Amino acid sequence: MPYIRIEITREGVTQEQKKQLIAGATELMVRVLDKDPATTFVVIDEVDLDNWGVGGRPVVEWRREQAEARSG
Repeated sequence: MPYIRIEITREGVTQEQKKQLIAGATELMVRVLDKDPATTFVVIDEVDLDNWGVGGRPVVEWRREQAEARSG
C-alpha cells in the first residue's frame, strides 16, 4: 500500500495540476513497482513560501539571488 507525499510551495497550483500530479505519481508506482492503483495513496501538501528554504536561506531570497545572477 504505497503512500506518496508531494510537497510543493503554495503558488497557485491549480486543481487540474494537482489531479495530474496524483495520476502521474500513481501511474509511476503501477509501472515501476507493479502496485495496485486502488491502494496507492497520494497526498499533496502546499507549504507557504515563508516556511520553505533552500541553500540555507528562505526560498524567496534564494530565488531573487538566482534571478539576479542570471540577469547580471
